[in-house]
Amino acid sequence: MSRLGKQPIELQSGVEMSLSGDVVTVKGPKGSLSLTVKDNIKINIDGSTVTLEPVNDAKETLAMWGTYASILRNFIIGVTEGYEKKLEIEGVGYRAEAAGQKLTINVGYSHPVIMEVPEGITCIVEKNVVTISGIDKHAVGQFAANVRKVKEPEPYKGKGIRYQGEYIIRKQGKKAV
Repeated sequence: MSRLGKQPIELQSGVEMSLSGDVVTVKGPKGSLSLTVKDNIKINIDGSTVTLEPVNDAKETLAMWGTYASILRNFIIGVTEGYEKKLEIEGVGYRAEAAGQKLTINVGYSHPVIMEVPEGITCIVEKNVVTISGIDKHAVGQFAANVRKVKEPEPYKGKGIRYQGEYIIRKQGKKAV
């Protein structure tokens, strides 16, 4: 049984959740998000409380029960507060630049890496800190991971792109005899 699925989801003030067919839509002050739910999970919306119930005891149904509950909780936080990831670029000559819906990253390659910023995500660059924010937790995390993947931090000098506060284990390197 899912611990997350059993707990009722409380809707905050200013957040509306509606169910039409198999699509759940969450609307709030920052925007709206929608999710297509399989028919093996029953969603009950009464007032400011949402409960999820599995239709049967199949393994996939019980797994998706907690997953859908977690996704809906993330949607509620996203449409009220939003999500944000910060990435630090470290290295001599390494920099990034955001212009419109494009993020240009120069990290020591012979060419700049140009990335399209997905719809619904904003990207701000201040000095060597890239701030990625949006209302969809999955989209923000995935785009931040894609940016980090351009040049992952290396263990000898620590150059590369890392999450803010991420600790990189350093190696000693070659020793002189």
